[in-house]
Amino acid sequence: MLQNVEANSIKVQEDLEGEFQTLYSLLDELKENMLMKIKQDRASRTYELQNQLAACTKALESSEELLETANQTLQGAENHDFHQAAKQIKDSVTMAPAFRLSLKAKVSDNMSHLMVDFAQERRMLQALKFLPVPGAPEIDMAESLVADNCVTLVWKMPDEDSKIDHYVLEYRKTNFEGPPRVKEDQPWMVIEGIKQTEYTLSGLKFDMKYMNFRVKACNKAVAGEFSEPVTLETRAFMFRLDAGTCHQNLRVEELSVEWDAMGGKVQDIKAREKDSKGRTASPVNSPARCVQSPKRMPSARGGRDRFTAESYTVLGDTLIDGADHYWEVKYDRDSKAFGVGVAYRSLGKFDQLGKTSASWCLHLNNWLQVSFTAKHNNKAKVLDVPVPDCIGVYCNFHEGFLSFYNAKTKQLLHTFKAKFTQPVLPAFMVWCGSFHVYSGLQVPSSVKSLQKRNSTTSSSNASLT
Repeated sequence: MLQNVEANSIKVQEDLEGEFQTLYSLLDELKENMLMKIKQDRASRTYELQNQLAACTKALESSEELLETANQTLQGAENHDFHQAAKQIKDSVTMAPAFRLSLKAKVSDNMSHLMVDFAQERRMLQALKFLPVPGAPEIDMAESLVADNCVTLVWKMPDEDSKIDHYVLEYRKTNFEGPPRVKEDQPWMVIEGIKQTEYTLSGLKFDMKYMNFRVKACNKAVAGEFSEPVTLETRAFMFRLDAGTCHQNLRVEELSVEWDAMGGKVQDIKAREKDSKGRTASPVNSPARCVQSPKRMPSARGGRDRFTAESYTVLGDTLIDGADHYWEVKYDRDSKAFGVGVAYRSLGKFDQLGKTSASWCLHLNNWLQVSFTAKHNNKAKVLDVPVPDCIGVYCNFHEGFLSFYNAKTKQLLHTFKAKFTQPVLPAFMVWCGSFHVYSGLQVPSSVKSLQKRNSTTSSSNASLT
């Protein structure tokens, strides 16, 4: 500690010397600039006055010559030549420089506009002190906002402090409401160098229920205490994919799915053909062992059978039984077939999405003949819209709306108006391709606005509801 005191005192002393030297240099530079302006002003006025003096001198010399000429003319003139001599004198006076010369100075001798008064600056210098420790900011909950997977945090200082250089914002995710706990699994994430009293975190994935925030102010010497931490709710639809009941040919890793032609076993073909009552089967449609991820959330369909035969289906693991939810999926353009929608948990293991009353989906077929359709209860409607790379799915369980959007432009692709009789699950299918799911998303503001506008209108596909 003694060594640190010595070292730190030397450091701050050197910093103080440096700051004063900078101030001296600034004052010297300012003094030189102001002195230069005074010298330039003096030189300009002197030049103008010297020119006027030179002109007056010449005029005086010319006037002396004129007087001499006038005296000589009057002395040598006879009475009868007097009028002629007077006229010559008049003409000479009229043309003389002194007659046209102004004796008023072109410049003033007043230099008061270059006077200075540093009384205020002296008071400021006399008030100089060591930098104080900044106070703790106060987060304004009323002005802070959580929307569109973004968080805008607004704060203010309890007292005005012109010495603040920047702010530091820290945040972390949590599943606990209320004040942050001392022990938390998630670490604080740090954002430094914030110049304003607000900051927006964008592109967040809300995979936990809440987020803690705290802010501190910093001047060039020291950081203040953190603000009182606040907790904001980050409600979003978070789910994973159920690897335990997906089709054997689908390889599930977290939120990514890839069709695997080697996922089945030849010896199970006959049994699968019998169970499917004549459905087309092949070696690639047979089951294989699938290890569930230890991170997977508890299944909402405990005990159900694995999808098989031509039902290349995988479901989400979180039931939708109320409110509104939103998620997105990006698929590989080279996939021969892809589908996305919702299904009851009672969807049969042989059932394909959209071909029974238990599922609703958009289906893209790239095999042989390209088609983009909305499917439900084995009825299909061709969609005359560009097929996006990424599809957003909006589900309002109570109102029975299932809408699909272009995830980038938020263009509405199709809406089902249904009366759900039981909870539904996110549902996906892919054949000879792959896709990635984005969960932990809030319902985008633009989608909310469109849904509100369309809530009083009928569905665009009444025949499929």
